[in-house]
Amino acid sequence: MRVVFLEVDTERSWAVASIGPAFIGAYLRAHGHAVGFVRAHLDAADADVMLDVGAARPDLLGVSLTTRQWLRARRLVKAIRDHLDVPVIAGGLHATFAPEVVLASPGFDYVCLGEGEQPMLDLVRALESGAATDRIDNVWKRDSRQRPALRPPLAPLDRLPFIARDLLDEPTGTVHMTTQRGCPFPCTYCAARMYNELYAAGGEDYGRRRSHANVLAELHGLHNSGNLAYVIFLDDTFTINHSWVMEFCRLYGAEVHAPFSLHARVETVNERLLQMLADAGCHQITYGVESGSERVRRGIMHRQVTNQRFKDVFRWTRDAGIMLTANFMLGLPGETRDDLEQTLELAEELNVADFGYFVFYPYPGTRLFTECLERGYLPPDYLERPANHRESILSLPDLSRDDIGEFYDRFTALRQRLHVARYGAPQPAALATVVDAARTG
Repeated sequence: MRVVFLEVDTERSWAVASIGPAFIGAYLRAHGHAVGFVRAHLDAADADVMLDVGAARPDLLGVSLTTRQWLRARRLVKAIRDHLDVPVIAGGLHATFAPEVVLASPGFDYVCLGEGEQPMLDLVRALESGAATDRIDNVWKRDSRQRPALRPPLAPLDRLPFIARDLLDEPTGTVHMTTQRGCPFPCTYCAARMYNELYAAGGEDYGRRRSHANVLAELHGLHNSGNLAYVIFLDDTFTINHSWVMEFCRLYGAEVHAPFSLHARVETVNERLLQMLADAGCHQITYGVESGSERVRRGIMHRQVTNQRFKDVFRWTRDAGIMLTANFMLGLPGETRDDLEQTLELAEELNVADFGYFVFYPYPGTRLFTECLERGYLPPDYLERPANHRESILSLPDLSRDDIGEFYDRFTALRQRLHVARYGAPQPAALATVVDAARTG
């Protein structure tokens, strides 16, 4: 059977494609099935995407969705199904945490909840043999009233084949890696944590990490193929478990030593670890600062960290010779103008080479989404509005949309000013979307 994955671009086409299909595609190939890939570029008309999908000859079409991709994906799938008789399954964050919405939309036959490797293989086998498809764990079929059971997370992760990189659409020489699944932190704005809670409801532990030998074997294979110049680790927080990270630094520095970047939290690093990462080849770290208001971070975001900790860790990171990127959020429920002033002040004081700034959007599955829904902050037609990080869709009691727009413009001006001071030239006006992983939905 031939499964084709459709990647739906929404803000830019140069980003790496969704990593979920790359795992699932490799798993299906390892079990004898064919896999293809179609990318719906930003400037591609619906009719052109439909023709590309048809030319790929799918027996099953898979779409991995974030909330930001949803509206365009919904439109594209309808256009495809108007001309092609091919079943469609959606997976990823949006399908997992808003499955009823997806299944109610024309063209979608199935959603996959949670991890997709084993469920997709079971679905492909059932479709191929003509067996029933309404009793597959993790797979919810349209018109099926009963939510499917979740099978335990696949373990150990070393059982998985290395990802199918032709489904990532990577730039030459730049490779993307994950070493773990799961996030132990309780951040209320982040969908990554919700996978842990999804599986915890069934008594399962979602947190797992690959062995050093498995990670290095994949890297050595890429090196031997001549396609290893820079590594981007996509783990939500790479620096969890210091003993694992320190052993990784020792092995990677001795055997690979290609430059790499990663995401970290200031709560999970210290001076010694940062120096070990630098010695191993770490060139850049992205930290989520989110807010300059400790009240907002602790009471609303559930991040128990002080502003002083950010200042210390940023200094240690610079001292280790590692470049910094920071991300900030604006317009959360419960936030005030004074909180945003504190965020702007901290951003200027931290003085990073570049930073991202994002207007908060409540993604389905997160605790703040539930709060916004229950308190009436979301507009009645929120499902029909695009999810973006440039303007708020919320009606908040303590912040107006104009307030949020004002501070967004002030962040833009600060970013330009810091860039001129550092490099002597203005920064391009485009938003610095540094993180496009699970945490942004």
